[in-house]
Amino acid sequence: MTTAVTYPNAPDVSADDYVLIGLATCFIKADGEVCQVKIAEPIPSAALEALVKGIPTSYELAVATTLGAVLPAEEPQLPADFPPETQFCDDFAYRAIAAARTYKSRPEAQTHVPLDTHKTDFNYSTERKRVLNSDRIVKTEDNVKQHAYTHQVL
Repeated sequence: MTTAVTYPNAPDVSADDYVLIGLATCFIKADGEVCQVKIAEPIPSAALEALVKGIPTSYELAVATTLGAVLPAEEPQLPADFPPETQFCDDFAYRAIAAARTYKSRPEAQTHVPLDTHKTDFNYSTERKRVLNSDRIVKTEDNVKQHAYTHQVL
């Protein structure tokens, strides 16, 4: 019998709830160079259903586990299949609880990657790089020019 882990900020989930954790290849810009990093992040059910249809993704591996295995006492733990240099995504605990809720509302999504298994046959691609710390700078030149009568009632 396992001890019951409760999450004070999420009373609707338990440690036995299903969650899928993905190993993503991301990039960070530093000093004009782009460095590759491995990130562990929860994958919600809607994203998983898109991934199994073959869209290109930065996920090279996904591990189906329980919330209690990756968040014992709300302190994140890496799944055993992940490399030791893997970093956690921002707000990992919050996102893991949110992802677990998506699998509770759509339990049929759990059949894509059954509990305690992993999936590696995604359409893995880093052609479009996921840059984690990019700044989006909007310039005046980016504005779309409109005709003078666009906002007038004719």
